[in-house]
Amino acid sequence: MLQAEYVGEKQIRVSTYAPREPEAKEVQIRVSYVGLCGTDLHIVHGSMDKRVSTPLCFGHEMSGVVEAIGSSVDAWRVGDLVTVMPLDWDGTCPACLAGHHHICQNLNFVGIDSPGALQSLWTVNEKWLVKLPKSISLLSAALVEPVSVAVHDVKRAEVQPGDKVAIIGGGPIGLLIGIVARSFGADVVIVELDSTRRTLIESLGLVALSPTDINLEEYVNNWTQTKGVDIVFEVSGSASAVLNCIDLVKVRGKFIVVAIHGQPREIKLQRVFWRELSIIGVRVYEELDFETAIELINNGTIPTEKIITSVLPLSKVGEAIEILEKGLAMKILIDVQEIGVK
Repeated sequence: MLQAEYVGEKQIRVSTYAPREPEAKEVQIRVSYVGLCGTDLHIVHGSMDKRVSTPLCFGHEMSGVVEAIGSSVDAWRVGDLVTVMPLDWDGTCPACLAGHHHICQNLNFVGIDSPGALQSLWTVNEKWLVKLPKSISLLSAALVEPVSVAVHDVKRAEVQPGDKVAIIGGGPIGLLIGIVARSFGADVVIVELDSTRRTLIESLGLVALSPTDINLEEYVNNWTQTKGVDIVFEVSGSASAVLNCIDLVKVRGKFIVVAIHGQPREIKLQRVFWRELSIIGVRVYEELDFETAIELINNGTIPTEKIITSVLPLSKVGEAIEILEKGLAMKILIDVQEIGVK
């Protein structure tokens, strides 16, 4: 069996290992596909060395098939198609007791704080599993987790039909937020520097703007008849975006913080005061978001075949990371079993 591990010093190792048999309340998954994301890049770049324990088998966007079940498992059967909601909460902290266990104050994010999905056979707690319908392809199902992020963000923003929505940053999450917001009835514009990404965004029927080619504030004034957008999602992680895109929001509009900012950012609080704006943070997802994501993928609302740039075998996970680092892909999947795309 093969696994990919971050071993520290910005190094990845692909090696053989002996899989762990499931305990009473555990399930073993034969992992099919794993998507790589920005968090995985942060891990490999060493940006999360204070948090992760090495060696770490990373990866948390996945699909697979139940291979074996523990002695006390009743809800799952060998052969079930599954994905994993990679959140392990304690159930006792103030956040959990308030019903917000997805942002548990002692959260174990699986694939970061504990071993993840880039392994041939992965043994997990049964409560992390989410069942997939037989009608969904395992390839497409590897996008359930990032689509769930977008669903959670759009729901938390309370996007309504007819809302004017601007998304700053057209990477995988920004694009998915745009598609999900459109499915909720919003009128969407995505602002993205990279021309290749803009071409893909436009091919999916969304408006893509280059911030260097237009005056964005002027565009928004024309688009909204000077009102401003109802909601802006900041997904780029750029300090200048945080500073300036708040100028696009209407009176009592919403500024949604999606990107992870490792450093404090300057923000125009006078603008927040003057227009009575709401600033809303969004993080991960809840169980219902996974259900919605599966439905959106299964009914074709999310065009997974266009979002997935390429599929590489587990033995080439290092090459996949390099491609992402160069900004040459929207989404790369790892074929963990190295059997080819099915």
